[in-house]
Amino acid sequence: MADRESMEFDVVIVGAGPAGLSASIQLKKLAQENNLDVSVCVVEKGSEVGAHILSGAVLEPRTLSELIPDWENQGAPLNTPATDDRFFYLSTHKSFRLPTPPPMKNHGNYIISLGAFCRWLGTKAEELGVEIYPGFAASEILIDTDNKVYGIATGDMGLDVDGNPTDTYEPGVELHSKFTLFGEGCRGSLAKILMETYNLEENSDPQTYAVGIKELWEISSDQHKPGQITHTIGWPLDQNTYGGSFVYHLENNQVAIGFVVGLDYQNPFLSPFDEFQRFKTHPLIRPTLEDGKRISYGARALVEGGYQSLPKLTFPGGALIGDSAGFLNVPKIKGTHTAMKSGMLAAESLINTLGEEPVQELFSYRESIEKSWLWKELKSVRNIRPSFKLGLWGGLAYSAIDSYIFRGKAPWTFHHEYDHNQLKFAAKAQKIDYPKPDGVITFDKLSSVFLSNTNHQEGQPIHLVIKDADIPLKVNFEKYDGPEARFCPAGVYEYVKESGTTRLQINASNCVHCKTCDIKDPSQNITWTSPQGGDGPNYPNM
Repeated sequence: MADRESMEFDVVIVGAGPAGLSASIQLKKLAQENNLDVSVCVVEKGSEVGAHILSGAVLEPRTLSELIPDWENQGAPLNTPATDDRFFYLSTHKSFRLPTPPPMKNHGNYIISLGAFCRWLGTKAEELGVEIYPGFAASEILIDTDNKVYGIATGDMGLDVDGNPTDTYEPGVELHSKFTLFGEGCRGSLAKILMETYNLEENSDPQTYAVGIKELWEISSDQHKPGQITHTIGWPLDQNTYGGSFVYHLENNQVAIGFVVGLDYQNPFLSPFDEFQRFKTHPLIRPTLEDGKRISYGARALVEGGYQSLPKLTFPGGALIGDSAGFLNVPKIKGTHTAMKSGMLAAESLINTLGEEPVQELFSYRESIEKSWLWKELKSVRNIRPSFKLGLWGGLAYSAIDSYIFRGKAPWTFHHEYDHNQLKFAAKAQKIDYPKPDGVITFDKLSSVFLSNTNHQEGQPIHLVIKDADIPLKVNFEKYDGPEARFCPAGVYEYVKESGTTRLQINASNCVHCKTCDIKDPSQNITWTSPQGGDGPNYPNM
């Protein structure tokens, strides 16, 4: 294979999400203020900025106002102010309105398309001189003989299924840097390697996750209520499974509807995708969609461990920002403002050290996090997510006590466990009967993936790596009845019977890059890696 070319930068940032783009903007602003020449490069595996971005999303504009104070005059796509919060408990056929918990009140916030917001942030970064390279997947961490990160390499293009060069082969490019920020989002493939290489999780709880599945609908004008925000708990999930829904009314007769299931669920027969489809048939929800049209679909894992699961954030030559570290505020159901703040704080710590030779570990970043409102915010809600181990009603009761009596200052901290260890054996679990989709309100996985505009070039190496080929059948299928066929929201994993035998088929071209398989596989036998740059979903407005 051909040698790789290299490019030199002061700072390389992996991921053009809210954290990475905010870090790049803050770096350039501070460089200008201090008359410094700082070169900043952002690499993004999506075909364009925002192509792989998916979130609810309701934005708390606090950090945006710190980063770009005149964001309104600069055309930030915050077009729908939140007007009405509604919170319901659902039974099978009825709904009961509950008081909106304090963290979920959205006065002053905006319902947005996070993809559109990131595209706008990308333009602001480029105006300041940041170089952004979409369609380039960071696939390798460059580490020198002193165990210091000195950049990343992008993946090779034009390989066949066995990893051999084809006629269209192009080697990846090495991007060398004094410092590298990793903002890949939840369960980043390189962040996962960094956690292991530098033992970053040694003094923190295991990270815990959820999978969020979202559809964008165009609904009839008589059902459209711009700014209305609805969250539900309860049905169709059982009392011991953490999760709930969101219904956000945007502009232009559009509504974002989604469902979140904690990946610490126990029943191997549970399918988050089918729970979502079933949820849409509830009498509270169905009328909103009945005369509408589904226009987009996607899924993404969410990082839910919060304060006690934050890893060590730095290592020689680099740092973790945003959801690569785990800054989501679960009770608020918001992570954009916290991800942006972490990126800004990393930039502020970094600007003072770039003149040093060589740049070593950025210890001041963690110190600045702990002094900021971000740390206080996450610490105050640290016990709410793990309290739901007590079940739905136990979790709600504890959350009320923690919020109203202790006000987030309880003298204890609850702890998390690994999600992949939570599944019961199939023989001890109850099967779930999911109704067939009607093609009007409810749909199947393949028609849904079609709406995600997912594309993977044929013939390339499969990016979902099975470490031990015997485990899917001998462990996952025999003990858990093949849960990967259900926990994947894109139909990637399929157990196929042929000539009296069963085998696992991987439909890698369906993958929407949600990372659920990497997290929930009970054997931890699946590793998600970046496919060829630019491949995957192409979300226009998610």
